[in-house]
Amino acid sequence: MKKLSLLILFVSICANTLTAQSVTGLLKGSGSPSPEPATASADPLGRETPSGTVFGFLQVAQAGNYRAAADYLQMSAVRRQSQGPELARKLKVLMDRAFVGSVRRISTNPEGSPDSGDIDTQNIGAFVNGEADIPVVLVRVTDPNAGKIWLFSADTLNKVPELYDNAQAHQIETKLPPTLVSKLFLGMPLWQWLALLIAVPVAAAIGWAIIIILAVPRRLWLKDKNRPNLYSYSHVSAPLLLLFGAIAHRILTSYFGLPLLPRVYYYRITGVAMVIGFFWLLLRATGITMQRLRGHAISTGRIGAGSLMVLGERLLKVVIVAAAVLAILSTFGFNLTTVLAGLGIGGIAIAFAAQKTLENLFGGVSVLADEVIRVGDFCRFGDRVGTVEDISLRSTRVRTLDRSELSIPNGALATMNVENFTRRDKIWFNPTLSVRHETSPDQLRYLLAEVRRMLYEHPKVETDSARIRLAGFDNNGLSLEIFSYVLTQDFTEFTAIREDLLLRIMEIVGKAGSAFAVSANIASQPGLDKEKAAAAERQVQRWREQRHLPFPDFAPTDKAALRGAITYPDPESAVANNPR
Repeated sequence: MKKLSLLILFVSICANTLTAQSVTGLLKGSGSPSPEPATASADPLGRETPSGTVFGFLQVAQAGNYRAAADYLQMSAVRRQSQGPELARKLKVLMDRAFVGSVRRISTNPEGSPDSGDIDTQNIGAFVNGEADIPVVLVRVTDPNAGKIWLFSADTLNKVPELYDNAQAHQIETKLPPTLVSKLFLGMPLWQWLALLIAVPVAAAIGWAIIIILAVPRRLWLKDKNRPNLYSYSHVSAPLLLLFGAIAHRILTSYFGLPLLPRVYYYRITGVAMVIGFFWLLLRATGITMQRLRGHAISTGRIGAGSLMVLGERLLKVVIVAAAVLAILSTFGFNLTTVLAGLGIGGIAIAFAAQKTLENLFGGVSVLADEVIRVGDFCRFGDRVGTVEDISLRSTRVRTLDRSELSIPNGALATMNVENFTRRDKIWFNPTLSVRHETSPDQLRYLLAEVRRMLYEHPKVETDSARIRLAGFDNNGLSLEIFSYVLTQDFTEFTAIREDLLLRIMEIVGKAGSAFAVSANIASQPGLDKEKAAAAERQVQRWREQRHLPFPDFAPTDKAALRGAITYPDPESAVANNPR
């Protein structure tokens, strides 16, 4: 639907920008449409422009109406009646056999082109006669009925009889049956039609041979490198065949000497075929290239870049199709200046009208390119937390903790502070404990040393950063701060490890003969365990006597020996006994 909408928009803009004279120019085969609209006093023969005169003469003369074709020649009325038809016939033969020039470049402006002459004359090409080139000139005259019109100049017409006598017929025509030479169909002898048809399979064979020849180096390289042929030539053989076949057919046809007007139409048809073949090949090459890049991105874990490749491929294909349409219009003779101006104005209007949409589009591209988040990531977006379910071009959908769906426009997401919990390499464990004021200093030292030992011994706690310190005194008790990282990226697993750590801390606090402070009312709290408190104090005293008091920390050798001493999960755990 998106591609269809873009195509409809493009066609509507082109249709609005093309003028009435563009269509007239296309029907007449003109080089490019006139920027000026036709007036009410326009010449019925279309002689207001140099291009209109040339194509009008060729169309009438090819139909065999040489009396009407004489109206395009600069001569008196009497001479036009007596000599005009014959002179028009000879001029037609010269235009077909001896004219050299680009009919597409003939001006469609009533004043002509400054590059081809002055304000009243236009040099449209030349008749090649041996080593001499005779210019073909149009002049602008005033007609009492049609106004200012362009005609083949009298100077050019004076040289036509001599040039016609020297014009050589096709040598092949002398060896063909007279019927094939004399019979005409759409202004061309039958033998030329047959030659065009025969050239089609010959050109196809030449194009296929070129494709096979081009495929040989690639196959040899793959064989030498011992690499698989992942993308065979079949993906691009059809557009290559169309492109090379059209080129070969045009080269073959250049030897047939087609009449000028059919030659112009033939060049346009083969030009369109070559344009289609080229852009078709470009589409196939783009698809193969983007597919390879997308596969490489996904294989390296860059899922966002892979998704962005899909968007990039679609945009590139739209651009290629639009360029192909413009190239075809140019081949048919349309003036692309008007079309491109209309596209520019239309693009500005669309940009203003869809400002938010474009903002979200570029925001989506930014999110996918930077890979800040991926589908499945658990993140914080402002004051909301949830799991990313989908990243589209317009918005990102998040499933929140209360199972509602949150849609965030990508334009806002690109400027938002996003905290990605899934990207954590480890999770912070930072509780603050409060024990009773009655805890003696040695009890507290024992408690701190044992908790610190436990953190070092636990296999799921990062040893180098783990610590516990007496942080201060408050109204409830003595504050102990734990700082450590749990070695997991899964939050569910972290909650289980956190639970295990807190339970072990509770056991250590009880073993030290202390208790957690839960209220400022000391009278309401039970007393401390004096026996355990005395045992803890004796242990600290032994550490002093042995000079192994673990403050401010354990010795490095002791820390290395403690690492991983605890088994997690416990041997008694149901998970440990039934791992599946």
